[in-house]
Amino acid sequence: MDYVVVKWLHILSSTFLFGTGIGSAWYMLFVTMSRDVRAIAVVARNVVIADWVFTATTAVIQPLTGFYLIHLAGYPIHSKWIMWSIALYVLAGACWLPVVWIQMRLRDLSAEAARTNSELPPQYWRLFKTWVALGIPAFAAFVFIFWLMVAKPM
Repeated sequence: MDYVVVKWLHILSSTFLFGTGIGSAWYMLFVTMSRDVRAIAVVARNVVIADWVFTATTAVIQPLTGFYLIHLAGYPIHSKWIMWSIALYVLAGACWLPVVWIQMRLRDLSAEAARTNSELPPQYWRLFKTWVALGIPAFAAFVFIFWLMVAKPM
């Protein structure tokens, strides 16, 4: 495959990956702060769907296109910027895996609260705090990865 096509796929998939993450985080954060249980249930359900449709697929596409670009461009795999990018991507993935499970629990807990017309249980709030705590390093990792991809510091 042509370098420009692979690079385009890499940039496009990174846009979907990062954009879905930022959008999901934004809506989950602000809908949860609203304490509107029915709205939280709807948003949480859609965030889980978006994570599987966009984040999961692009999380696979990113390393495939990234390693192929390294090969096509002839960059040494052990370049510091590449090694940092890989390490940060692994960190972000390590944060994302439990976040997926947490989002499914938040979805289920909020759906049950909406169905029974009750408040969110304490478990929701504990999980939400963990969700936020895992999102911060993942966000920072992706911001730094973007910088490394653009600057390619040697």
